[in-house]
Amino acid sequence: MTDSRNNKIIGQQGEDTACRYLRKKGYKIIERNFRYSRVAEIDIIAKDKDCLVFIEVKSRTTQNFGHPFEAVNRRKLEHIFKACLAYLQTTEEEFKKYRIDIISVLGDENPKIEHLKDVSLN
Repeated sequence: MTDSRNNKIIGQQGEDTACRYLRKKGYKIIERNFRYSRVAEIDIIAKDKDCLVFIEVKSRTTQNFGHPFEAVNRRKLEHIFKACLAYLQTTEEEFKKYRIDIISVLGDENPKIEHLKDVSLN
């Protein structure tokens, strides 16, 4: 199996794990893998009470190549932000509050989940 194919599987499993985590926390999953352009995608769009949440999920089986959060740099956040704006323009539902979160999924068998809420470009 190629590395890129393996990475896709790890990413998909991480997103599935993140969705289960979010549902347990009371979030309602609205959409997954919303694509705005070739480089701008939102992994999970969910509702947390009256707030629309755009969630980037980063998964790693080990920290050999760094912590998952380290993969979300300013450029990645800018792409996510553009995709968020595009989604807000296409949805018919109106939201007064929205935020960007990042979820880290680390490990295979019993993954450790970390959740950063309300990430900004600043």
